[in-house]
Amino acid sequence: MNSRRQFLGGLLAAGLCPQPTWADAGAPSYLSAARDSDGGYFLAGLNQNGAIVFKVPLTGRGHAATAHPTRPEAVAFARRPGIFAIVIDCRDGRRIAELTTPPGRHFYGHGTFSSDGQFLFTTENDFDGARGFIGIWDVGSGYERIGEIPSHGIGPHDIALRHDPDCLVIANGGIETHPDSGRAKLNIATMQPNLSYASTEGELLDQIEFAGRLRKNSIRHLAVRSDGMVGFAMQWQGDLAVCPPLAGLHKIGGSVHLLDQKNLGCSMQGYAGSIAFSRDGRHLAITSPRGGVMRIFEA
Repeated sequence: MNSRRQFLGGLLAAGLCPQPTWADAGAPSYLSAARDSDGGYFLAGLNQNGAIVFKVPLTGRGHAATAHPTRPEAVAFARRPGIFAIVIDCRDGRRIAELTTPPGRHFYGHGTFSSDGQFLFTTENDFDGARGFIGIWDVGSGYERIGEIPSHGIGPHDIALRHDPDCLVIANGGIETHPDSGRAKLNIATMQPNLSYASTEGELLDQIEFAGRLRKNSIRHLAVRSDGMVGFAMQWQGDLAVCPPLAGLHKIGGSVHLLDQKNLGCSMQGYAGSIAFSRDGRHLAITSPRGGVMRIFEA
């Protein structure tokens, strides 16, 4: 035992002790915020068959979580307009840190890490200024907030990292909200959603907007393919009889390709929730919790 301790002590002193990985947390394939039958909220890690690998209690209703690229750490975000985000060691459920938005801000339920895991980026609402921001947190300093950049729109919901070039993809839903009004949508008549690409320093690299009849199609959730193709899911804020497309594809510098199937918007009740590419990137799927359906497209 003494020799083992000396050996481990030597590794630590030399900085050679193996760092924990997601394998130490059961190698989950998915992270999901959920509620149990007793009404308690939690974050779950699921394997590829949907079985629970770990389950960590949350202090309130969660919306989504983002995983550190190498370490078994996840950040669970409160549902909008929540102001908390909890950093969890997924090996034992220990809370590493709890993030709180600055005054006048709330989280939108999503975040993403930089490719090297050194920084966390979070979507936030400056609710008195009706502007979106991306908060920047230093992971190595215990998730200390070190700055922010504009989201280049109103209501940034989901955010993802795109490679080659490295940049942030931001789903600006276009919907103005304020905590004093709960979850009420305050600007439907003038809303203007966009999909923005920004450098981590905040420079706008590309942006697409919907005009005319699609102006009320709020861009909400994102999926990024390995070649940089972005899939986006939308939630329609207009007359449900219109049945608009609820998914699209875009590559930085290119044009938008909207994906449609007959009566897609109607069967999904104008509401696309989650979105994902298949592992080989050939297909794109969106789900509708309101319509109770999943639609799959050739990508």
